Amino acid sequence: MKRFLPLALVLFALTAQAAEGPGAHYFAGLKLTDQNGQRVDLYNDLMKGKTVVINSFFASCVASCAVMSRTFLYMQDKFADRLGKDVVLVSISVDPEHDTPRILKAYATKMGAKPGWYLLTGSRAEVDAALRKLGQFTETRETHANIIVAGNDRTGLWKKALGVAKSEEIYKVVASVADDPGAPQPAGGN
Repeated sequence: MKRFLPLALVLFALTAQAAEGPGAHYFAGLKLTDQNGQRVDLYNDLMKGKTVVINSFFASCVASCAVMSRTFLYMQDKFADRLGKDVVLVSISVDPEHDTPRILKAYATKMGAKPGWYLLTGSRAEVDAALRKLGQFTETRETHANIIVAGNDRTGLWKKALGVAKSEEIYKVVASVADDPGAPQPAGGN
């Protein structure tokens, strides 16, 4: 019986590792604070097993951020039955010194954000680390990327869309990621 115990532990470890999505290690340890003041783990709390749609913004922006927020409102409506379940919207502030949870909560209320849309901030180091992983890092808030990133943790499919494009076009990109069936099965395989 003792010989089978190590094998059982190896199988358990492999099963646990397989249960994690492709982003588990890449996004490991990235923690931020949401608009309600709650600490969230970017991968475990928001991405794991879901499709995540991410943009960078700052609350006092009156240009492209407003356009991207309207697109998130559009997606919030289009994914209404899935929002917060298997589709999550994430807006990460590039101005964490000013965008406190209180400011983000007011912004969320003003925009009409519903549960399933997270507005995130944190220390400068935390925000920069998350933005670097997403290819969204910027030295100054005014030069942040107008890109929306959509990733499906179940299948590993990730796509980018120009954040100031028409909401309908961005939705099509995000829907293709959210509805990705994953890798095709080999012919005749089970």
